[in-house]
Amino acid sequence: MATRRKTPQAAAHKPHPWTRWSKDRLLDTRICDLNLEIAGSVLEPRIEQLYRELEQRGFSFRPHFWLSDEWYCPDGVPGIAIPFFLAHPRLRRLELESVLEVEGGTRDWCMRLLRHETAHALLNAYRLLEYRDWRRVFGRPGTPYPDTYLPKPYSKSYVLNLPNWYAQSHPHEDWAETFAVWLKPKSDWRRRYRCWPAIRKLEYVDELMHSIRDQRPLLRNRREVYPASKMRMTLREHYADKITRYGTDNSEFSDHDLQILFSMDPEHARNEKASRYIRRTAGTVMNVVGRWTGEYNYRINEVLKEMARHCDRLGLRVAHDEQDMQQEIVAFLTMFIMNKLNSDGFRISL
Repeated sequence: MATRRKTPQAAAHKPHPWTRWSKDRLLDTRICDLNLEIAGSVLEPRIEQLYRELEQRGFSFRPHFWLSDEWYCPDGVPGIAIPFFLAHPRLRRLELESVLEVEGGTRDWCMRLLRHETAHALLNAYRLLEYRDWRRVFGRPGTPYPDTYLPKPYSKSYVLNLPNWYAQSHPHEDWAETFAVWLKPKSDWRRRYRCWPAIRKLEYVDELMHSIRDQRPLLRNRREVYPASKMRMTLREHYADKITRYGTDNSEFSDHDLQILFSMDPEHARNEKASRYIRRTAGTVMNVVGRWTGEYNYRINEVLKEMARHCDRLGLRVAHDEQDMQQEIVAFLTMFIMNKLNSDGFRISL
C-alpha cells in the first residue's frame, strides 16, 4: 500500500486586507497581489480526500496542485491547476455575482472536478496515449479540440460525471470522465452502467489501472503553468474577459411565443407584470433549466433578461397561478434552449 503524502499544513495566516475592501476596490486588484494559497483553504481537505482515494486504489502517484484562472491540466505536466476564486469565500462570492455560478464551489462538484483532472494528470504521468488499446477504446487523442460541441443527452456510450455531458466533447474528456466515475468511492459503476455500452470503457479503465498502479510514473516534474502568483491582470479585467468568452446568442424567440406564455387579455390587466414575474423568479428558473439543459447560468439569465424586456414592450401580464406559471416558463425555456443546442444556436463552449 502506498504511503499517503499530505499537503502542507496550513500556517497561521493573517487575514487578507482585501477582505474588508469595497467591491470596486477589490475588482481593481491584480490577482497576483491577492497572495492566495491552497493551504488553509477549503481546497486542502478536498485534495487530501483525493489522495486517500488514490491510496485506496493502490497508487503511489499524486498530482501536484496550484492556483490559476481555471481548472486544467497542461500537456506534459502531471499536475492540476485550480481556479483561484475557490481559495477564499470572498472570491467565491465575487465569482457568483459576476457569472452566476461557482465551478467547483460545492464539495461534491469540487471532488468530481478533482477526479476528472487527475485523470488528465495521470494520462501525462504514465504516457497512456502511447497505449494502442487506449486509442482503440477512447478514439484518436490527436483529434483537435472543438470550440463548441453538440451533445447527445440520452447517449449511453458515455458516463456521466460533470455537467454538459462533457465526456462527449473529446476522447481526452471521455477518458477523464470515465476515470472519475471509476475512482469515486462507492460509485457502484458495475451496476449503474451494466446495460450501457459505456461499461466497456469502465472495464478497460479498471484493467489498465490495476496494471500500472504499482509502477513509478514516467513523468514526475512539478511544473506550474500560469500560476495565480504571476497573474498581473486585475479581477475586473479577468471577469470582463470571462463574460466575453461566455457570450450570448441572439435569443430569437418570437412575440407569439411570449403571448402564449403570458397574456395581453384585458381581464389580466391587474395581474403581476410578466417582466416583474420573470425577474422575481429568475434564480429558481435558471437553476432548474440549467440542471436539465447543462447550459451556463449566465446565458440562461441573459435569455431571461431579454424575455423581460420583450414582455415590457408587449405589456404582458401573468395569466396563471404561481405553481403553474413556473412550470410553464421552465418548460418553455428548457424546450427553447434544447432546440438551440440542436441547431446552430447555443452550443456548449470548451
